[in-house]
Amino acid sequence: MRRNVALGAVLGFLLIQFLPYGQDRTNPPVISEPKWNAPKTRELFMRACGDCHSNETKWPWYSRIAPVSWLVAYDVAEGREHLNVSMWGHQKKNEGDEAAEELREGEMPPLPYLLLHPEARLDEKERSALIDGLMKTFGEKRED
Repeated sequence: MRRNVALGAVLGFLLIQFLPYGQDRTNPPVISEPKWNAPKTRELFMRACGDCHSNETKWPWYSRIAPVSWLVAYDVAEGREHLNVSMWGHQKKNEGDEAAEELREGEMPPLPYLLLHPEARLDEKERSALIDGLMKTFGEKRED
């Protein structure tokens, strides 16, 4: 019985590798970027946020293995939908004005991302510099 369950699990794992969702790991071209207030703001943003909020995603090895690939593809698509600095001025929704607030509140970058991407962790000085730079680049959050 255990052997059948194990075999079924292995076969299931192998079969889900052929499902198409999460296999398109392309980066569309960069069309335009916001006018960053400083090169350091862009550098910090790309380090901590760029994988999900630009068209310059670095696709790690685990983004090729389902079901993790599904989560990564979903997170990137969702991130680009809300804020994509590579499509600045060319998409309806670009919540740049919320970027500083989400960083300040610790909502971004999400903990699972930080666990797998230690380079995205910002120390307090870097976090403060990025928040300040995002406010200067995108403005304050608007209440709708």
